[in-house]
Amino acid sequence: MAVVLVQQGPSFTQERYEEVVRKVSGGKSRMESPSDWPVAGLLVHTAGQAEGGFRVVDVWESEEACNQFGEILAPALQEVGIVDPPEPIYQAHTFVSA
Repeated sequence: MAVVLVQQGPSFTQERYEEVVRKVSGGKSRMESPSDWPVAGLLVHTAGQAEGGFRVVDVWESEEACNQFGEILAPALQEVGIVDPPEPIYQAHTFVSA
């Protein structure tokens, strides 16, 4: 079952997001394809400025895949100073992809 992961908060800025991208992608400035991720299972990734700050929304094919990525992501977030925890993961009731 697909799961959704959302992260946003005061310490989550575009600049810090871009630093994290470089760390988890082996130096790439942007992650533009599922093959750019260090683990398989990503279905959708979107990131951008929202009312409450920079916001990232990921949809993963399973909670296991999401957690595997989290093991890689968490240290990178700490290294760049992102201390806001993600929202609790939830199962997608509906997922449609073009």
